[in-house]
Amino acid sequence: MKTFATASGILLLGAGAAGAVGLDRSNQDITAIFAEDNYLELSYARTEPSLSGADLDIFPTLGDYGDVGEVFTTYGASLTYHLTPRISMALIADEPFGVDTSYEGDPALTMLGGTSAELNSRALTLMGRYRINDAFSIHGGLRRERLDAEITLSGQAYGGLNGYRVSLDEDSATGYVIGAAYERPEIALRVALTYHSSMEHDFDSTETLGGAPIGALPPALTGGLDGVGTTTVETPEAWNLDFQTGIAQDTLLFANVRYATYSDVIVSPEFFAAAGGGSLTEIEDNASYQIGVGRRFNEAFSGQIAVGYEPEKDDFVSPLAPTNGLRFVSLGGSWTRDAVTLSGGVRYSWIGDAFPETGTPDVARAQFEDNDAISYGLSLGYRF
Repeated sequence: MKTFATASGILLLGAGAAGAVGLDRSNQDITAIFAEDNYLELSYARTEPSLSGADLDIFPTLGDYGDVGEVFTTYGASLTYHLTPRISMALIADEPFGVDTSYEGDPALTMLGGTSAELNSRALTLMGRYRINDAFSIHGGLRRERLDAEITLSGQAYGGLNGYRVSLDEDSATGYVIGAAYERPEIALRVALTYHSSMEHDFDSTETLGGAPIGALPPALTGGLDGVGTTTVETPEAWNLDFQTGIAQDTLLFANVRYATYSDVIVSPEFFAAAGGGSLTEIEDNASYQIGVGRRFNEAFSGQIAVGYEPEKDDFVSPLAPTNGLRFVSLGGSWTRDAVTLSGGVRYSWIGDAFPETGTPDVARAQFEDNDAISYGLSLGYRF
């Protein structure tokens, strides 16, 4: 059976669309290690969320929030090199996590006006693969990631913490990736399971309230804290299951399952925690599922279609991520000439309705419904 290569950037196009599992952006994809040739790939994706909502009218104030999810782009690159017929290496650069959320509105007249969050990430993974025989292989390596973030809590929903802000300065951490795969090349079958370890970051953090440093406020309000210190945050551990098999001549069935333990991501800067705020993040563990079919029409052109799903969890969510599950459909194609492959695709996502909440116990402050996102992706690959 003839097989064909479909760019990983297209198979997982838009993994970072608004509403992806937790803070996921790249899906931590490592399938570049399975490239049959020495291969270099560069990828780009852009996501345009339409994420809007409004204060619940059970409150005396009423604000409308449009374009809470900001447009964002992600970049990636991978280089795969075969040292021997059984040993290959891959270097993968991606942006694994991210948040771009901003609420419009007057914080004195709305529940959440002025609330915002920005999380940036970059990661580099160096891994190797050893083929035990034609059927079994193992893979693994080290992953280095850098994160920084800035979060603002604003609006009447936050009470005395209205106007709170924390900046988490850039920090790096190292973790590992390990996995195994089973293959039957004659039918293009591959099943690969990969584990991504958690990583612990120690951020230099600075907290302010109403624009003033915590240390400049009355000690009776701050408990003598200065709002300058270290905030420890653990990124989630995750499992990726990748599957593909030939189902007809030049036709491939593929699927992906990802599970990430985002409940372990606790962000509790010193003053915020002392003020009873607990964690700035409240994200549940969750999984995402994707299945699709790829078809090679001729030696130059291939196409694919896929659908995906993320289950809904608790309707009460953090205002910093006002989504609850999603469904999506994606279309992609690739064109190959000699050693060069150009791929592109588009993904449309239906984002689940949610109620941003604050307080303990949880109190719904706004409602987000009927939202969606569209993502575009391009990748350029070169075999050598």
